[in-house]
Amino acid sequence: MGLRLRASAGALLALGCMMGRVAAAEAPPEGLAAFQPGERLVYALKWEFITAGEATLEVLPDASLEGRSVRRFVLTAGTNSFLDKIYKVRNRIESFTDLSMDHSILYRKKQREGRHEGDIIVRFDWHRKTAVYTNFGSPRNPVALMSGAFDPLGAFYFVRTVGLATGKVVDRPVSDGKKCVLGRVRVLGRETIRVNGRDYDTYRLDPDLKHVGGVFSKSRNAKIELWVSADHRHIPVRIKSRVAVGSFVGELISDSGAAAPGPGITFGGMK
Repeated sequence: MGLRLRASAGALLALGCMMGRVAAAEAPPEGLAAFQPGERLVYALKWEFITAGEATLEVLPDASLEGRSVRRFVLTAGTNSFLDKIYKVRNRIESFTDLSMDHSILYRKKQREGRHEGDIIVRFDWHRKTAVYTNFGSPRNPVALMSGAFDPLGAFYFVRTVGLATGKVVDRPVSDGKKCVLGRVRVLGRETIRVNGRDYDTYRLDPDLKHVGGVFSKSRNAKIELWVSADHRHIPVRIKSRVAVGSFVGELISDSGAAAPGPGITFGGMK
């Protein structure tokens, strides 16, 4: 049961392997923001036919970090009250990036999965071009960073700022503090899907799981599929993952603070 719930609660974060270094494939609508502070997306997480819990993606107001203004993103995931009695999951992940969405500055992960707990901080030192990982204050050796690297959550938000088109292959360096790799995602096609009684025009994405750890690395033929809206926002509408212990689905159930013309991040990461 623990392996199953870790996969369900962690599925949204695994999509952070899909990064975008290339220029937009389609001309973006002028002045439309992909996201802005106040956006809040809520997902129902299911394993097979069992409701496992919820995950939330939020864009928080810009903050000040070590004397500089930064963007701030948060992912929270947790099991419901029924599954709490079997295997409680409470995870909170924060990403801090520069204002132009060019690279990450800080990554935090507070993790509770059954008896396992973590308090992870990854500092991106761009003067030394290294990432330093600590867990409960205990450091690992620094890892070398590729230019423009993001943490997994920050990388996902970066992807939302670039244009997508069928057949596109997109790459971007990603680091979790333990390693720095080149993430890759393929745009498989454009599809209309129905979620929560609403039809969405979407792109179906295929992230490369070669460098994704955890339950995905332990499952033969593991796979993640992601559907994002085909408008300027590229919001994740549905995510499916298949691992050894079954299939997991996360679907959008609430969308508030929607981006609109005005201040925020637009295509290409420019304000």
